[in-house]
Amino acid sequence: MKESRRFTLRCLRIALAAACTAVAAPVAAEEVVVYSARIEQLIRPLFDAYTRDSGVEVKFVTDKEGPLMERLKAEGPNTPADVLLTVDAGNLWQASQLELLRPVKSKTLESNVPAHLRDPEGRWFGLSVRARTVIYNTTRVKPADLSSYEDLASTKWKGRLCLRTSKKVYNQSLVAMMLAEHGEAKTEQIVRGWVGNLAVPVFSDDTRMMEAIAAGQCDAGIANTYYFGRLIEKSPDLPLALFWPNQSGSGVHINVSGAGVTRYAKNPQGAVKLLEWLSSTTAQNLYADANMEYPVNPTVKPHPVVAAWGNFKQNNINVSKAGQLQAAAVRLMDRAGYH
Repeated sequence: MKESRRFTLRCLRIALAAACTAVAAPVAAEEVVVYSARIEQLIRPLFDAYTRDSGVEVKFVTDKEGPLMERLKAEGPNTPADVLLTVDAGNLWQASQLELLRPVKSKTLESNVPAHLRDPEGRWFGLSVRARTVIYNTTRVKPADLSSYEDLASTKWKGRLCLRTSKKVYNQSLVAMMLAEHGEAKTEQIVRGWVGNLAVPVFSDDTRMMEAIAAGQCDAGIANTYYFGRLIEKSPDLPLALFWPNQSGSGVHINVSGAGVTRYAKNPQGAVKLLEWLSSTTAQNLYADANMEYPVNPTVKPHPVVAAWGNFKQNNINVSKAGQLQAAAVRLMDRAGYH
């Protein structure tokens, strides 16, 4: 009888210890893992804000878009990544063609992101908008002298034009969108005209190109608006201004930074919630303002510096065309001697 009691007491102690251990065991916090081609200083404040709002931890890895896509391919089902975040619809389209992203159905994303700024099949969504527009020297050019991207190919710009290299995806996307609008023959004629009007060899980046315009090496060029914003913020006295081309036609060429849920995401629901939050009014100014871009959500106003550049008509061709026609654009630029 005594042994029976001792056995019962021992069982109770074991059960109580197990129960205490179970109570003490910490509950793992939810997390979302992001592979990001956007630099840490732009995205960390956003992810920190999301964690404060939701309690979900965001872990991220930053690198160039090419290596990140190669990493996703190599990792396959073993990838820890739930989200791929990158710039340019051309890169997002490529990721979708490599089957690195899964289709997402979200009424919130469809409401917050206009149709022409997201993949028609829901594999990626724009999160900020960048316009690639005309920058000119205010001492050498009057706004009335400017009209369109196509006009920069006319003989009046002979020896007056600067361009960034065709190797950058931003210019590949611009030409791809022109292919979608004009077809191959007319687009090639335009690009050949640009090349024939170059004042100096092409530049490695938009900033160096704009500095050349300011220095009088050329009179006008094509650049992303946020590069203009950064340069003017640093050197406000430069004789530079931006011009919105094609306002009586198809509108200004735009592109996006954006993201999609990875094919093998371990937390796809958490990934969708993060994208929905990034497209929300709460996050949009944080996201767009960090790089002087435009909010993708049309209900959100841009940063005052960006808003001061004025309103403009956007080209509403779906930005996925930048990816679909990218290879054809690269071949065309090569034929036209645009390097």
